[in-house]
Amino acid sequence: MGHPAVAAVSRRRDRRADAGGGAAPVSVRAPSRLAIAALGLAVVLASAAALNAMAPGAATGLIDRSVAVAGAMGPWGTALFVLLQVGIAVSGILPASLLGMAAGAVYGVGGGFALSATGTLAGAWIAFHLARSLFRGRVERLLADRPRLRNLDARLGRETWRLVCLLRVSPVMPFAVTSYTLGLSSVSPGAYMAGSLAAMPALLGYVVLGSIAQAGLQAGQAGAGPFRWTLLAVGFAATALLTARVGRLIKLALDEPTGAEA
Repeated sequence: MGHPAVAAVSRRRDRRADAGGGAAPVSVRAPSRLAIAALGLAVVLASAAALNAMAPGAATGLIDRSVAVAGAMGPWGTALFVLLQVGIAVSGILPASLLGMAAGAVYGVGGGFALSATGTLAGAWIAFHLARSLFRGRVERLLADRPRLRNLDARLGRETWRLVCLLRVSPVMPFAVTSYTLGLSSVSPGAYMAGSLAAMPALLGYVVLGSIAQAGLQAGQAGAGPFRWTLLAVGFAATALLTARVGRLIKLALDEPTGAEA
């Protein structure tokens, strides 16, 4: 038999639990890793946009100097160059074409294209998976109560690599913005990477221009007239196809009956 004082304390504790309805104590959750990562990504993108808006020449000069340092570092410089290309593809601070021309001037056509393509595709993969892992779950919850938007998202996913290809060729959206946007959609990673290969011919062209110029970024830009006009023509054609295709997908998604209408 227990001590009377212990029994009294136990009865008082039980009465307090009953009065509180057995509710568990409220705890304040610490910031999740997801929120911290999202905040860090937002800070990086905002800083890149601010730098490019306030001092665009400074960003180009920094890249030019970094490429010169990478070219003087031998094998280690190639790793630095790939990291620079990854950073540009993820942040969107500068067009990837600038570093492509620098790659051609420093490493030649073969080596320059291999390094630029590796960095660009790696950056595209990172940006896509950042958006997919951080925000896709929220997008799916948002679409759960919006059947027509859910239909559109599903149709975008069924477009596979074709839609990605048009987005990569079209100048409507910057490379990094396209990567993050597609990460939010239902497009599969395989289709995304396959469609992203459509950006490689233009990148190769910039590498060739840089190799011909052999005088850095400014000279490469000055000799890019006909090539740029060709890219613009192809880009506008892709934009027209993209607009028509997305418009058709939106119409089909709106016409498709929802669960409540079926």
